[in-house]
Amino acid sequence: MKQTKTNAMRMLDRQKIRYELREFPLDGQKAADHLHLPPSMIFKTLVTTDTMGGYFVFCVPTSEELDLKKAAKAAGVKRIEMLKQKDLLPLTGYIHGGCSPVGMKKQFPTILDESARQWETIVVSAGHVGMLMELAPSDLIRAVGAELESITK
Repeated sequence: MKQTKTNAMRMLDRQKIRYELREFPLDGQKAADHLHLPPSMIFKTLVTTDTMGGYFVFCVPTSEELDLKKAAKAAGVKRIEMLKQKDLLPLTGYIHGGCSPVGMKKQFPTILDESARQWETIVVSAGHVGMLMELAPSDLIRAVGAELESITK
């Protein structure tokens, strides 16, 4: 059966960025166990909003928590908060649990936790619940124009 491509996969294909598709159980720790990878190598995608209506995307290891103060500083804004779950699909085109930093309806400023530097490849959502893609952090940075910052607690 042919795999349906997500926006994230199509965008990486267009940019000729290599990635490996992986399927996983829903929980980050279970995914790490299932794929035999450390949880610090699997990055979740978090979408936030500031007080002025701006949006920012943060990618942090599933084993860590986003530090909202560090995130706001990295984004150059006074304060940010997590986007309400009901607003995720209309804004990004992705549902909760399947949000990829790649291929959103609109590209928002994206910040990748600096811990990604320690890995040759990292794993992020492929844009569908239960699907991940493994790629080099430098390729993710190039694909979405991300910056590397310390953004975890």
